[in-house]
Parts: sequence; structure tokens; C-alpha cells
Amino acid sequence: MKTKLKLDEQLCFPLYALSREITNLYRPLLEELNITYPQYLVLLVLWETNEQTVNQLGEKLRLDSGTLTPLLKRLEQKGIVNRSRSTKDERIVLISLTNLGASLKEKAECIPEKLVDSFGVSEDDLLHLKKIVNKILVK
Repeated sequence: MKTKLKLDEQLCFPLYALSREITNLYRPLLEELNITYPQYLVLLVLWETNEQTVNQLGEKLRLDSGTLTPLLKRLEQKGIVNRSRSTKDERIVLISLTNLGASLKEKAECIPEKLVDSFGVSEDDLLHLKKIVNKILVK
């Protein structure tokens, strides 16, 4: 009987290794903006919507508040986001972009294209991979 407990037989390992590789490819591009990859993900959401609650960000980014809160505090310390309490319900924390946070969008516009170019595969292959990964994540 063939064992499935070999590294080469695992789907999780190439996905894990690819995730790490992609994050490493982002690093020098994001260093120019003085942000980390998780901070970049927060900014992607805020550039699209401008204001989100911590819970909304957590749902979109699949992060719990224990991970998200320190990340948002660091973004606030850098002057990139504002954290404020909702006037309707003070338990709700709203996250919005500062002028600096909004201005970073223009500087980040080139990042997706640079990343795709560095992969060495076609855009169609990447779209197909994304579709499969999203299908697994949505289940």
C-alpha cells in the first residue's frame, strides 16, 4: 500500500511554499512604502472602500481581531490609518485612511504588475490558479 505521508504527495506543502515565495517577492516592493504584506492587504481593502469596521476587515482578510488589532495600531502609528469609535455604537471601531494612506495607493499601483511579471507564467495560468484557490476557500 502506497503511503500518502510523503512530502511530495501533499497539496499543502506547495501551497505553503508558494505563499511564502509570493510574500518574499512582495517584500522589497512594500519596503519602498514602509509597509508589511499584512498591512498592504489592509490597505487594499481600504483603498477600495475607504472605511471599514475592524470586524469587516477581519472577515475580508480572514484575520482574527487578535492579529488585526496590533497590525492596525502599527498602521495608525505610521499615520496611514485612523482608528475611531463609532458614534452609533462605541464598541465598534472604524478604520479609515489618512491622507498619507490614500496617497500610498498611487505608489502601489505598479506592484501587481511587477509581481505577475516575476512569476514567469502566463496571466491566464494565474487566473486559473486563483479561480481554483478561491473555489477551495469558499467551500
